[in-house]
Amino acid sequence: MSSEKVHVEHCKGVNGLDKVILREIRRCSAEVYLYGGQVTSWKNAHGEELLFVSSKASFRPPRAIRGGIPICFPQLKSTGSLEQYGFARNRIWSIDPDPPPSPSDISHKAFFDLILTHSEEDMKIWPHRYEYRLRVALGPTGDLMLTSRIRNTNTDGKSFTFRFAYQTYFFVTDISEVRVEGLETLDYLDNLKNGERFTEQEDAITFESEVDKVYLSTPTKIAILDHERKRTFEFR
Repeated sequence: MSSEKVHVEHCKGVNGLDKVILREIRRCSAEVYLYGGQVTSWKNAHGEELLFVSSKASFRPPRAIRGGIPICFPQLKSTGSLEQYGFARNRIWSIDPDPPPSPSDISHKAFFDLILTHSEEDMKIWPHRYEYRLRVALGPTGDLMLTSRIRNTNTDGKSFTFRFAYQTYFFVTDISEVRVEGLETLDYLDNLKNGERFTEQEDAITFESEVDKVYLSTPTKIAILDHERKRTFEFR
């Protein structure tokens, strides 16, 4: 049965937008829209949704999809002259029909590569040639892995700078029952206080009011504990 399992399925999603569904043997799954190169669903073996997508998400270009894992590139927030969070989440990505194989030490079969390259219109607002390759993979135990590779394809050899991020929306039941571990003692910029720099004094981050902080020099492993659902998100 496992050999007959369809690991990667191309189909239509909301409003006829193209999407790809990844499935693993233990019934884990992920859905990715080519519009924005955006993961919009990630389910565990129990069929429980792990990502949040707003009920107000329109799935109508050129508006970005609200929720899931938006790709921010080549700009974060208002750090440059482009629209907030850049333009990658408002573009149609293409599927690589013949992606490089996975490393030999990784056994997952549910993966595919999306590619975004410069367009003439984008060159008018960000004059750089590039290839952004995004690999989305679902491991046998349901781990979701995103790998970004940005390549400079400028013919004149000129370098460029950029910023990128996965702006992940995790689904939790009650925000007051959530804590984030792994950021204690780190410095952070508090955007609710004009980006002023502070040092985290708490053993874990909890949410009793609005929070908008950027932690610096973060470790390679952070955990989000959802006590209401008795669930832990671990991300690296």
